[in-house]
Amino acid sequence: MSNDPVLPPEEGTSQYIDPERSIVPEHEPEAAAIPTPATANQGSKVVPTKSPKNPPVTRAGMVWAAVIAGLLLLVVLIIFILQNDARVTVNFFGASGELSLGMALFIAAVGGGILVAIAAAVRILQLRNQRRHLTNRPTAQPGLSASDQPGI
Repeated sequence: MSNDPVLPPEEGTSQYIDPERSIVPEHEPEAAAIPTPATANQGSKVVPTKSPKNPPVTRAGMVWAAVIAGLLLLVVLIIFILQNDARVTVNFFGASGELSLGMALFIAAVGGGILVAIAAAVRILQLRNQRRHLTNRPTAQPGLSASDQPGI
């Protein structure tokens, strides 16, 4: 044990601060010590416990939340389509047809989403290809200057 003095309680508290034992209430001198950052590495082990208020996030929980969000989105889309049931004529590359306004807008939105997904997939493939070429590049050999490196 060190010769550090035990500090008196701060104003408005009833606790003594002991550098060796952290904070111990005045009325419970036999209470177990709570390691502080200064004493935590001196052989005592602090085992963190999971708080029941914050359970760990699992893949099943994420899937469940995604399914619920998807179902809510589908309900909103169904309501949108049913409320916009006015018949409209749609022309596309010389073809024409009649369908409800809500369904026409839904088809247009899905078509736009497909175009964005195609563009994103092309970009992802480009980045993967670029990364593959960068990782296959030969590394510099020690002792050689940049102009003497083979293949660079």
